Amino acid sequence: MRGHWRTLAIVVLIALAVLAPLGQGNYIIYVLTSWLVFSIAAMGLNLTLGYAGQISLAQASFMAIGAYVTALLTLAGWHWILAMPLGLIACFVVGLLLGYPALRVKGHFLAFVTLAFNTLVFLVMRNEDWLTGGTYGLVGMPRPDFGLFSTMKQLHFYYFTLAVTILAALAMWGIVRSPWGRAFKALRENPIRAESLGVDTRRITLLAFAIGSTYGGLAGSLVTPLVQFIEPGSFGLAHSLRILLMVVVGGAGYFFGPFLGAGVVILLPEVLRFTEGYYLIIYSALVIVMLVFVPSGLIGVWGRVREKLWPGRQMRADMSEGARLK
Repeated sequence: MRGHWRTLAIVVLIALAVLAPLGQGNYIIYVLTSWLVFSIAAMGLNLTLGYAGQISLAQASFMAIGAYVTALLTLAGWHWILAMPLGLIACFVVGLLLGYPALRVKGHFLAFVTLAFNTLVFLVMRNEDWLTGGTYGLVGMPRPDFGLFSTMKQLHFYYFTLAVTILAALAMWGIVRSPWGRAFKALRENPIRAESLGVDTRRITLLAFAIGSTYGGLAGSLVTPLVQFIEPGSFGLAHSLRILLMVVVGGAGYFFGPFLGAGVVILLPEVLRFTEGYYLIIYSALVIVMLVFVPSGLIGVWGRVREKLWPGRQMRADMSEGARLK
């Protein structure tokens, strides 16, 4: 029965995503597309932080790598569908290298390492004018055209992004439900116990960074044709913290957490714009209240409710998870 409800929820969410932009103006469709793009970036960070327990403050830098690689290649005449994989490969390799410090440092020390990496990428983007355009950025990247289906119109690009998001979510679902996913959770809960159960924590830590970074690169490759202009300020530390906020607000370690968190962070300010000059104050206050009183995120609230309604179910699920790890 639980599986049926989950399937029904997924179908309803996809139906809402399909119907949401119909009859809306280009700006609303742009905001909805931004929600999908940042959901992908948050999915990657959720794998690294929520599932594997590795702190990263560099997700925006991987969006930057994916965005700039895709932009430079498409400006050189490549089709997006050919340029995007190279951006993902670059992010996977760089994410793998960034994962090595996680083998030696933990907690806030690891946060400082990823923070330094984010700053390094930002400085390269800003200062290497010959490659990135510096503070002037890059402009004029074309949107992908697939012959019978062109994404030039905002609505068409939204549906293209939705399709990519669904494929990315299906891939992530397969990862978290695989032995890798169970190993990520074991690493998060207790690395020593994970090693005693035969988990190669070194390899799993590197994979968590590499895969999470690749999702950031995919989001960046979608930003390129979405705005058709990129510059360093779009990928600074503030944006990494924004993606982190999406994961925390939605619920770190929950599969649907990034989608819900990105929805709150991206869509809520637009909903509150009717309050004019007060919307940022209201938005900030709501986020602070949420983080203080709901530290497990919005989806974590449902977990508490479920435990109240069906006590013992979570304990049985944990025992089953432990058995599979063995």
